[in-house]
Amino acid sequence: MRMHSVLRTSTKLLMPPIMLFGLYVQFHGDYGPGGGFQAGVIFAVAFILFALIFGPDRARAVAPSWVTTPLCAAGVLLYAGVGLVTMALGGEYLNYNVLAADPHDGQHLGILLVELGVGLTVWAVMVSIFLAFVERGRVETTAPDPESGDAPRD
Repeated sequence: MRMHSVLRTSTKLLMPPIMLFGLYVQFHGDYGPGGGFQAGVIFAVAFILFALIFGPDRARAVAPSWVTTPLCAAGVLLYAGVGLVTMALGGEYLNYNVLAADPHDGQHLGILLVELGVGLTVWAVMVSIFLAFVERGRVETTAPDPESGDAPRD
């Protein structure tokens, strides 16, 4: 089926630069504006664009709930885990100075890990919410009308 070939081709061309920009924002966040939250949103936008053009079934095949649900928690656990590691190394919670021999390197490593956790969580939560709304809408439109007992008509 060649429906919407211009949209499909445009999406295939736009997704790599969108995701590359997301990586830039993720890894440049400790030097300037950006970071995990913004990068997670950018990655989610790329995925939502994919879902809007190629359909929710294909999107769910790319990001099934058995992937997105654990990633929601994994990002939070990474964030919290960095804090626990800093405490185990003798510092305060999320005091990144103790993560490396040089405090500057420790700050860089800690921020990188925490922002990665935030980015993972934001992406997974936004994708999960989007797909939940899409799937809920599909269930409601295909369910029979309880009052009439008739199946809906397309």
